[in-house]
Amino acid sequence: MKIDWKRWLPTQRTLAIAPPFAWLLLFFLAPFVLVLKISFADLDFGIPPYTPLAEFKDEVISIQLNLRGYILLLTDSLYVATYLSSIKMAAVTTLCCILIGYPLAYHIARAHPSIRGLLLLAVILPFWTSQLLRVYAWVGILRNDGLLNNLLRGLGIIDAPLEIYRTDLAVYIGMVYTYLPFFILPLYANLVKLDNRLLEAAYDLGARPWQAFLQVTLPLSRPGVIAGALLVFIPSVGEYVIPEMLGGANTLMIGRLLWTEFFNNTDWPTAAAVTCIMILLLLVPLALFQYNQVKQMDQRSR
Repeated sequence: MKIDWKRWLPTQRTLAIAPPFAWLLLFFLAPFVLVLKISFADLDFGIPPYTPLAEFKDEVISIQLNLRGYILLLTDSLYVATYLSSIKMAAVTTLCCILIGYPLAYHIARAHPSIRGLLLLAVILPFWTSQLLRVYAWVGILRNDGLLNNLLRGLGIIDAPLEIYRTDLAVYIGMVYTYLPFFILPLYANLVKLDNRLLEAAYDLGARPWQAFLQVTLPLSRPGVIAGALLVFIPSVGEYVIPEMLGGANTLMIGRLLWTEFFNNTDWPTAAAVTCIMILLLLVPLALFQYNQVKQMDQRSR
């Protein structure tokens, strides 16, 4: 009996996708499983500061799943308010990025090729410096004796300084400034590939520029809008640096709550439960985006 060894050898497709899958398993799935394990433990004053899930004693393996962290998240109004506040601030940030970023991406995509590279460079340029330095620069701009208030008072527009620093408005400004390029770049990549002949056909059929935009450009750019919005919304939910440096004491964000539970309260199980719920909330828009992409591919194939 001959054994067909070629049948058991990995194919080129398997070899191609194996490294990315191994990377995801090692640096995403494994840490998430560890955090999920900690979320079902109980608080313990020791090293590590949580109890083990499984214990072997008297030839018996006992497994204890503690739901204290999850019950606390559902019953404590502070955690519920923090989740709602984080989602609200991320949604407002995403909406502002759409309103500001769409015209910018559209202008760059329709610009002359000779200056298109310079416009893209202006969008990418903030990435050349550390995010911490960029956010700290906004502290000097928005504080009461900062650049913005001094400029407005010098022009005679205001008499008293504007109270922007250490408010939610300062957090919105910092988050929109930080995540705006994440929306512009994928949308630009989508808009620059649109066929201009479709717009010319719409004009020939009597459509006005705004009608051609609403009926041709906007529907075709929807994948870029969705991709850019997700790239803004997902990291905005768990943002820590911007609310900590620009927000006030009443600025509720999941990132600040995680820091407090991990390092101030040393309550790792509760912090791990907060993380798991946050990941679950972020998986919903990702699943919707994936469903939308698969649906569009099925429609195109037909």
